[in-house]
Amino acid sequence: MKGFFSLFVFLVIFGSVQGDLKLGFYKSSCPKAEKIVQDYVNQHIPNAPSLAAALIRMHFHDCFVRGCDGSVLLNFTSSSGNQTEKTAPPNLTVRGFDFIDRLKSLLEAECPGIVSCADIVALAARDSIVVTGGPSWKVPTGRRDGVISVASEALADIPAPFDNITTLIQNFANKSLDIKDLVLLSGAHTIGISLCTSFSNRLYNFTGVGDQDPTLDSEYAANLKSRKCRTQNDNTTIVEMDPGSRTTFDLSYYSLLLKRRGLFESDSALTRDSNTLALINQLLQGSLQNFFSEFAMSMEKMGRIEVKTGTSGEIRKNCAVVNS
Repeated sequence: MKGFFSLFVFLVIFGSVQGDLKLGFYKSSCPKAEKIVQDYVNQHIPNAPSLAAALIRMHFHDCFVRGCDGSVLLNFTSSSGNQTEKTAPPNLTVRGFDFIDRLKSLLEAECPGIVSCADIVALAARDSIVVTGGPSWKVPTGRRDGVISVASEALADIPAPFDNITTLIQNFANKSLDIKDLVLLSGAHTIGISLCTSFSNRLYNFTGVGDQDPTLDSEYAANLKSRKCRTQNDNTTIVEMDPGSRTTFDLSYYSLLLKRRGLFESDSALTRDSNTLALINQLLQGSLQNFFSEFAMSMEKMGRIEVKTGTSGEIRKNCAVVNS
């Protein structure tokens, strides 16, 4: 009995130090926290729906580097000595930082020093997808903010648009995500946009001899070259990843993959592995609600990657800088 009691005390103490994510984490410490985020999202995202894609991308990029700890939000400072994740090539086109800063200001006014920037990103990503007609998912809270952000880690850990299927599967496995998560989370590209620079090599210089990627539908490629990315060096034109359906969170992205019209090499790669291809076909044979439910489970899983809880990290006062 004594041994059991000691174990119980150990677990209680250990649990209180380590902490864990839970639904309604701020119920007592900041009861209005989640409603403040939701209300602000509902007020502003309908006027700028492309921000929904930007915020879910920010959440993805945050979680893949040091876990979901808000490290993607940190600015470079001379005192840190390191270029932060924000300055890494995968994050140079990430948008929505001002949106997160405004949410943080509202929450600091309501409950100073309580709500983490990492949780704000996770909640805003979910709420912005919901308000644009996409799926909802559970967002347990209690994440704490990291104090380290290194550009080279973002470059190494964030899946790239030119990755092949082997690299993609390994990158996801490194974060305890499986091939089903890979296929489902890629589905967020249904509302995505991209600059030409992320795929122009497929149009103009795929193997270094001025050729076109043979796995890309020729009619689609011709359309991209004539109407969108007219030169290989175009770095300003924005292209929809799910043409004709970009504002709708649906299964159209997967249909385009089977027509060889995935914009990125990483999109196309999903059709060249028998396991990922089978998952795509299963999704297309199922209902939209099934996709929403499956996508939600993968988002919940991603939102738990290497989270800092308990006494780890800190609650930043300003999302762009660590506390002094």
